[in-house]
Amino acid sequence: MLRLAALLFVLLCLGVAGVVIGAHLNLTPLPPDVIADRVLVEKAARRLTLLRNGHTLKIYRVALGRAPVGPKEQEGDRRTPEGIYLIDFHKKDSDYHLALHVSYPEQRDVDRAAAAGVPPGCDIMIHGIRNGKGWIGAFHRMTDWTAGCIAVTDFEIEEIWRAVPDGTPIEIRP
Repeated sequence: MLRLAALLFVLLCLGVAGVVIGAHLNLTPLPPDVIADRVLVEKAARRLTLLRNGHTLKIYRVALGRAPVGPKEQEGDRRTPEGIYLIDFHKKDSDYHLALHVSYPEQRDVDRAAAAGVPPGCDIMIHGIRNGKGWIGAFHRMTDWTAGCIAVTDFEIEEIWRAVPDGTPIEIRP
């Protein structure tokens, strides 16, 4: 009985270790010379796709803002915007492991918010895990946790950072 318990304990530890290691591995790395010409985010599917000439380069699972249903309407609503924007700059000195800034709010967003008498919000980004918390790995996707951004793991943002140049269109769908 003691041997069976020890064996079960070892198998359980190996299983847990496998899950933890799997949350930090990149089993299908994007080739280093690949450049995307479009980013597609599908909020309901929690999916970010890098595309080149209409062909999928790689798909990533994401976490979104804490209130993911519906388009961003105002500052503090914790929603991820919907629409077509641009990746307008790379932010190396982010509070998160690298970030790509999304051009939200555009004039249409500013006008809509002004008509409602609210600020539109800003600083929407694709980013990694908060600095110092990278050990969380893929477990960050267990819940939507951002203030409206699109979050991936640290090794994923390193790939996206490299593959997505400034000026790349990003479409964010419901």
